Amino acid sequence: MPLVAGVDSSTQSCKVVIVDADSGEVVRTGRAAHPDGTAVPPAAWWAAMQEAISGAGGLVDVAAISVAGQQHGLVALDRHGRVIRDALLWNDTRSAAAARQLIDEVGAQDYVDRTGVVPVASFTATKLRWLRDTEPENAAKVAAVALPHDWLTWRLRGYGPVGESRFGPDLDELITDRSDASGTAYWSPTTGDYDRDLLVCALGHDAVLPRVLGAGEAAGKAGPLVVGPGAGDNAGAALGLGASEGDCVVSIGTSGTVFAVTADPVRDATGTVAGFADASGLFLPLVATLNAARVLDAIAGLLGVDHGGLAELALASRPGAGGAVLVPYFEGERTPNLPTATASVTGLTLESTTRPHLARAAVEGMLCGLADGLDALVGQGVRPRRLLLIGGAALNPAVQQVAAQVFGVPVVVPAPGEYVAMGGAVQAGWVLAGDRPTWSVDTAVELAPDPQPVIREQYAGARSAY
Repeated sequence: MPLVAGVDSSTQSCKVVIVDADSGEVVRTGRAAHPDGTAVPPAAWWAAMQEAISGAGGLVDVAAISVAGQQHGLVALDRHGRVIRDALLWNDTRSAAAARQLIDEVGAQDYVDRTGVVPVASFTATKLRWLRDTEPENAAKVAAVALPHDWLTWRLRGYGPVGESRFGPDLDELITDRSDASGTAYWSPTTGDYDRDLLVCALGHDAVLPRVLGAGEAAGKAGPLVVGPGAGDNAGAALGLGASEGDCVVSIGTSGTVFAVTADPVRDATGTVAGFADASGLFLPLVATLNAARVLDAIAGLLGVDHGGLAELALASRPGAGGAVLVPYFEGERTPNLPTATASVTGLTLESTTRPHLARAAVEGMLCGLADGLDALVGQGVRPRRLLLIGGAALNPAVQQVAAQVFGVPVVVPAPGEYVAMGGAVQAGWVLAGDRPTWSVDTAVELAPDPQPVIREQYAGARSAY
């Protein structure tokens, strides 16, 4: 019974699962918090990962490990392997103007042809351009560019600054995987190569980039442990869920994402659908929103209830929330690309201005933004046969009911689990045994489609004001 470990270094925390490699049964877990904010010292992730591993009982009896993590974050390293500045996270929108500059210089169609994506503020390339233009002294020091899971894997394998690591700052030992590389906007998921000209366009000079490993390819060792290639968080979730062609996943966490596993790449010149790679050798077209579970947090706080209370209120309302509509752009938005937008509530009347209607409007608004994302995937040729609903909000009964009303396909809610970390465990089992594990995933809820057109129609009208 070999044990393997999977790590999810997410925006808010680090989760570790220790799993029986034969059965996929979770044996033990650990967790540690990350600092708040959209710019974070990577050392905090390293400390949290060590704390989470310790909380999971350590790795003494573990044979392999792999680290999945939040995509796009910029970890800029100097030639000594030192972090130059706090990492800008995926949800840091300060590089929105830089994204527009890159599109103006290269062209949206050229970008999508070369990388599968059109730059937005989330992507690593735009953060590099922002660094070049805003902090030129720091930009000039950049010798290597890594992503969060790249850097953590590098440190786990014993590399880093002199005095802080076993093997020192060997930048050529940085590694990544297809899924995370595809979120940089300077790597092609179709050719499997970096586009150095686009890197230089962003940063102003060339730099060391992590070697891109194939699915199931080992990164090396961390002491006696075999280390997997790691993955971006959404690709990790797809692995952990065992998602295959025809599956669309809606993940409701800090951000909201809608993605599908496809055999062929997607190239959307509008930039709505990002043509990412997955972690199994296929592709992962994805739509992301900045505003997801925290929409529910905000409205629950306003109404003075917890998430259970919010669900009770929302279920006391009716489809369409009496005409009340929340467009939930509290932190700007990535899809649609409106980084400076704010949220709005429309359709308030004396009848609709009630706590139940406002609670339901929050649930409907959050899910309508994600349903627009599913529409965009369908527009690119994705044909969903079912929708897998995951994330902390997926077990909220109001979220489940409204999901069945707005998505138009069967909704399956898997049993609660750390699916990104489980994806890391799948990778660890893969590199250990040489074959991808096929662990089963339990289902908590299955819902048939229950279309309620009024919800989408009202939302589309309110959204058009943007």
